Amino acid sequence: MNKENQLALARWAVDQAKKAGADAAAVDVVNSRDIEVEVREQKVDKLKESTQNSLGISVYVNNRYTSQSTNDLRENTLTRFISEAVAMAKYLTEDEFRGLPDPKYYPGRQDIDLKIYDGGYESLTSKERIDFAKAVEDAARSHSDKVIACTAGFNDSEYRSVKVHSNGFEGTAEGTVYSAGAESTVRGEGDGRPSDWDWRTFRFLKEAVAPEVMGHSATERALTKIGQKKIDSGVYDLVIENRAASRFIGMLIGPMSAASIQQKRSFLDGKLGEKIASDKFTMIDDPLLVSGFGSRLYDGDGIAATRRVMIDKGVLKSFYVDWYYGRKLDWEPTSSGTSNLVFEQGDKSLEELVAQMKRGILVTGFIGGNSNSVTGDFSVGIIGMFVENGRRVKPVNEMNISGNLTEVMNQLVEMGNDPWIYASWLRPSVYFRDIQFSGV
Repeated sequence: MNKENQLALARWAVDQAKKAGADAAAVDVVNSRDIEVEVREQKVDKLKESTQNSLGISVYVNNRYTSQSTNDLRENTLTRFISEAVAMAKYLTEDEFRGLPDPKYYPGRQDIDLKIYDGGYESLTSKERIDFAKAVEDAARSHSDKVIACTAGFNDSEYRSVKVHSNGFEGTAEGTVYSAGAESTVRGEGDGRPSDWDWRTFRFLKEAVAPEVMGHSATERALTKIGQKKIDSGVYDLVIENRAASRFIGMLIGPMSAASIQQKRSFLDGKLGEKIASDKFTMIDDPLLVSGFGSRLYDGDGIAATRRVMIDKGVLKSFYVDWYYGRKLDWEPTSSGTSNLVFEQGDKSLEELVAQMKRGILVTGFIGGNSNSVTGDFSVGIIGMFVENGRRVKPVNEMNISGNLTEVMNQLVEMGNDPWIYASWLRPSVYFRDIQFSGV
């Protein structure tokens, strides 16, 4: 289904909802194609392709609201589906805050090419996907004779969507995403079988990281875990590798939502304009970043995408305010959620940060754990390396970091210069001083 057909269908669905008695309606029509390849021992273990067409509709009737979706896009079926959705809404509880956004928040015609669609996507063949995955696996296995298992893969997806609101909004979007990598398991000490992975995501096939890089990295990371053990509890410096840093950042994002504020589930409630982190920490939400994995011209409410400084040198500047909870709080809407997160960087690489550590732990991954969004208290398990006088001494695991997020974020002393560019959160490695670790 092309964009014109999607728009025509969405407009028709909105009209049908109005005819059925809805005061307002919003319709999303999405077409997506997903392909997944997995290889093991140079044999194809999985080759899966799925194509989906769907229509989602939100209807508003006398301040009552319901949202429904279907994959059956036949006109006679959709007519009944929409009528039933409107009828269903009439039985729900009235909520004065339900409704479509004020059109003043909708974007005008933004003539911006975000460069998130690869025009060569259709030319990619199944053989090329399989060959790429096999090359990753071959590189992972050939890196060491200690490899006892390896799974590699290549995935890609293409999507096209339109959004139409009965009060004037119309938007279209399309994009492509590729990902590839491997997970390697190696022979360790005794019964130990440490494993690790390296997966990368990219918008354009020409930007793909070489299979050898990902394969070698997956195995090398697994090898560094051989002999990992707990060490003594104590206060250590902490460096979190860029790809693992999303765990800490994620503990901030939930409490920054208007829903969490309104429902009294946020330790950041009442702290707008206050210092909640080190002055080394600046976080910007940039939906207009060219080729970003979270790039968009409008959010889930249809509200125009705008670059915002969320935390500026440790000071909380903004929340994620969607239309519904913004009305409940009587706040101006900002965005229904994160797009691309960009961070102010320092001037040192991961290795240079590690070289500064007298006695510390480089965290390369997290295991489980929990965080309390109401208090900011958290406890998480870690995997990493003990560092002494700037040298990686031995691998560690099954240790915990615990504390309060506001306090720990104020112990941040340096940001790296190595943003993880394979995700929408472009976080660099981060350096904290004097963090409490629990071990043996």
